[in-house]
Amino acid sequence: MVFDFRLQVFHTVAKRLNFTKAAAELFISQPAVTKHIHELENQLNTKLFERNGSKIKLTQAGQILVHHAEQIFEVYRNLEFEINSMSHRLGGTLRLGASTTAAQYILPPILAAFHQKFQTIKVSLTIKNTEEIELALQNKEIDLGVIEGYSKNAAIKYIEFLKDEIVLVASSKNPTGATGSIPAEKLREVPLLLREPGSGTLEVVAHALKKVGISISELNNEMQLGGSESMKLYVLHSDSMAFLSIHAVLKELQSKECRIIDVEGLTIERYFYFTILHGQHEALPELFIKFASYQAK
Repeated sequence: MVFDFRLQVFHTVAKRLNFTKAAAELFISQPAVTKHIHELENQLNTKLFERNGSKIKLTQAGQILVHHAEQIFEVYRNLEFEINSMSHRLGGTLRLGASTTAAQYILPPILAAFHQKFQTIKVSLTIKNTEEIELALQNKEIDLGVIEGYSKNAAIKYIEFLKDEIVLVASSKNPTGATGSIPAEKLREVPLLLREPGSGTLEVVAHALKKVGISISELNNEMQLGGSESMKLYVLHSDSMAFLSIHAVLKELQSKECRIIDVEGLTIERYFYFTILHGQHEALPELFIKFASYQAK
C-alpha cells in the first residue's frame, strides 16, 4: 500500500508538473510530496523528473511510469467495481432520464456495455431537456438523470460525470467561416441557431457569452431548434452557425463536412452531471453511476 500511495503521488505530480499543486490536491505537505518522489526514484533506481529551477518535466522513465500507473489504476477501478457490484441486487429496472445531447452522443455505447454486463437489469431511457429531466426526477418519474447546464436545484445532488466543450460550428462551405476564426462581436451579425428555452446547452452558452459582453438577446437568432441533430443538419445545408457539443459533431469534423469556428476570447466548457435526489440511496442508480464513470475514463 505504501508503493500504491507513492504511485498516486507521482501520478498527480506528473499530471500537474507542479509539486505545490500536487500537494494541495493530495492534502499533504509539499515536503511530503518531495519525500515520496525521492523514495520512489530510489526504489526504481532512476530519475522520474528533470528539474530546472522551479520547473519540472518527466524523464523518459517518468513517461513510461505514467503509462503503466494509469493501467494499474484502471485495474484497481475495475477490481473495486467488480467487488462492489457483488453486493448489489443485480435485477430490476433502472429508470434513466437524459438531456438530448447526453442521450444521443454519450450514453448509447455505455448503455450497450451496461446491458452486456448486467443483462438481468432493464433500463428505460427518457429523453428531455435539462429542465424537464430535473422535474421528472423531483416527480420520481425517473431514478437517475444525466444533464448538462448551470441549473442548481437545492433538492438535487449533482455528481460530475464527463467534461464537454461547446464549439461554434459552420458548414465547410460557409464563406463566413473561411478563416476559421471570428471576433466575438461578429456573433451579433452571423445567423445563428439556438437551442430551445430550458436547454442546458443554451444556459451554458448564455453564461459564457456574458463574459465577453454579449447577451443572448443580441444574437442574430435565425431559428430555435429542439435538438443537436436538427441543428447540425440545418447548419450543413445553410450559411448559419450553431453552438454544439464537440461530441455531436465528431463524425462531421472527421469527414470535413463542417468546421469549428474559433471565437476570439471565448471558451465554453461544461460538465455533464449525474443527478439524484438528496437522501436517495438506491442500488441501481449508484451501480450505473460507477459503471458509466469507469467507462468514460
